[in-house]
Amino acid sequence: MTVEDGSGESVPEPVAAQDDLVQENAAEDVAAEATEPDAAVDEPTAEAADAAAVDPASPDYEGPRRRARREREERRIALDRARALEQARQEARRRAAGLSEQPKAPTRGVIRGLKLLLWSAVTAVVAVTLGLVLYFTPIMAVRHTVVTGVATLTEDEVTLAAAVKPDTPLLQVNTDAVAERVATIRRVASARVQREYPSTLRITVVERVPVAAKEYPDGPHLFDRDGVDFATEPPPQGVPFLDADNPGPKDPATLAALEVLLSLRPEVFGQVARVGAPSVAGVTLTLNDGREVIWGTTDRTEEKALKLGALLTQPGHTYDVSSPDLPTVK
Repeated sequence: MTVEDGSGESVPEPVAAQDDLVQENAAEDVAAEATEPDAAVDEPTAEAADAAAVDPASPDYEGPRRRARREREERRIALDRARALEQARQEARRRAAGLSEQPKAPTRGVIRGLKLLLWSAVTAVVAVTLGLVLYFTPIMAVRHTVVTGVATLTEDEVTLAAAVKPDTPLLQVNTDAVAERVATIRRVASARVQREYPSTLRITVVERVPVAAKEYPDGPHLFDRDGVDFATEPPPQGVPFLDADNPGPKDPATLAALEVLLSLRPEVFGQVARVGAPSVAGVTLTLNDGREVIWGTTDRTEEKALKLGALLTQPGHTYDVSSPDLPTVK
């Protein structure tokens, strides 16, 4: 670049002046760039970035190891982001289908059921333990035996037949076996045995009641309503004698005679001295005053008993009720 001197000749401009001019131009360029939009300043050109990447002296220089770490970090971040997105999608599907991974809190009914189950188990254990203690120890043992229902028998006879050892745990007492042993007594029709805690055994007996008697060489034998010969002794007042060939609980004639006696009214039963039963169809009654009653079979027994009560009010010796539709008096 030249300038004109005073003589009109052009001479070269000094170098220092040229440098100042260059600096002014650079400053203007910087100022111009500062007035441009921010995007132009913030976004470096691809050429500048590449130059910084390959220039070792540049502070932005990225070597192979740094690049590899950066790439690994970017891949990890991308993988974590993908996993998070996938988990979010799966959770959204589960929520939409009502299948949330969060476990539901147990309901009040479930808790109540678990408590009931626990208490039931505890109660069962306590019951079993208590049962074992009572069964194998004399805490609740037989210390008293109470006998009820006896009239002719004595309590000692029943207790002896029961054969229960004192201080035996009540749970070890076989009540059915004891009742069977008591029932072996001829006078006992039935027996019942009960445990009464803490230490009592109750035996209730039902004695046989004599309905008829029969003469034997060793003395009169008493028979109950079932035809069982249960005692050898004089019959009580008002019990008639039985005339049968083979009296017993399996003899049809004996059972027929006893059925007739049991159907009579009390005032008529007290007048009977003997009942004859040579066969099932030939039952007869002999009264205390000698009058006779022809009964016949056991058909319509209740009706015959009702008619006989009315006939005995009439004078006569033989009263025939074998045909209750046409009773006769002779």
